[in-house]
Amino acid sequence: MSEEVEVFRARALNGIAHGFLGRKGGVSTGAMASLNVGLGSTDDPALIAENRRRAVEAALPGGRLVSLFQVHSADCVTVAEPWEERLRPHADALVTDRPGLALGILTADCAPVLFADREAGVVGAAHAGWKGAIGGVTDSTIAAMETLGAQRERITAAVGPCIARASYEVDVVFLARFADADPENERFFTEGRREDHWQFDLEAYVAHRLASAGIRTVEMLGQDTYAREDHFYSFRRATHRQEPDYGRQISIIGL
Repeated sequence: MSEEVEVFRARALNGIAHGFLGRKGGVSTGAMASLNVGLGSTDDPALIAENRRRAVEAALPGGRLVSLFQVHSADCVTVAEPWEERLRPHADALVTDRPGLALGILTADCAPVLFADREAGVVGAAHAGWKGAIGGVTDSTIAAMETLGAQRERITAAVGPCIARASYEVDVVFLARFADADPENERFFTEGRREDHWQFDLEAYVAHRLASAGIRTVEMLGQDTYAREDHFYSFRRATHRQEPDYGRQISIIGL
C-alpha cells in the first residue's frame, strides 16, 4: 500500500481548496523519495508527472495544475487558462479568479505563500525566497489580486513550510542587504554560531511584508524544511551534504 500524500493546511484559508504538500505520498525513490514535483530535478519525468497528479488531487481534486519557471523575481502572472509545462512563464507568483485552476508554487527552503479573498473569489500563490521577498513578490501578488476585484483588507494569507531561523545561517553581506533596505529589518536576524554570521528568520520577514502591505490575517505554519527531513525537501540540506540534486515540494491553491 502506498503512503498517503501528506498535506499541511492553514486555518486562515479554511473553506478554500489548498494545501502545502511535503515529500510523503509519491512514487519517486532514492534521494528524491517520494513526492518530488520538481521539473528541474534529475528525477524520472514519468514519476514527477504522477507526483504532480497526486498533489493536485490532494489539494484541489479535479483541478488543472498551473506552475511557473521560477526565477526568484517579484513578477506575478494572472492566469485565465492553463498553459503547457514547456511554456511556463518566468515568474514567481500567480493569481486567478477562474475555478478549477490549481495554482502551484514549488519550494525547497523558500517560503510558499498562499492568498485568498473569499468574497471576491480570487486566489494567489507566491514563491518567496529571500530575493523575491525583499524584491516585493508578495506586494506584486496582492496588487494583481486587486486587479481581479480582491480587496487587500479582505485578503488572508498563509506562509507555508520554509527554512527556519535556527537553520538559516547567513553572512554579513546578506545582513547588510536587508539593513540597507530598512534598518528595522535587523530584528529578523540573531547572532549566529560563527563569528560574523547571523540566523535569518525568512518566515517572519515574509509575514512582516504581508502585514505591512495591509493584510490583516497572516498565518505562519512554523514548519522547518531543513530540520524536518522526513517531511520536506531542502536545497540547503542537500548542499551541506554535497548531494548532486534535491527534490521540490509544492503548495497549491484554487477555486
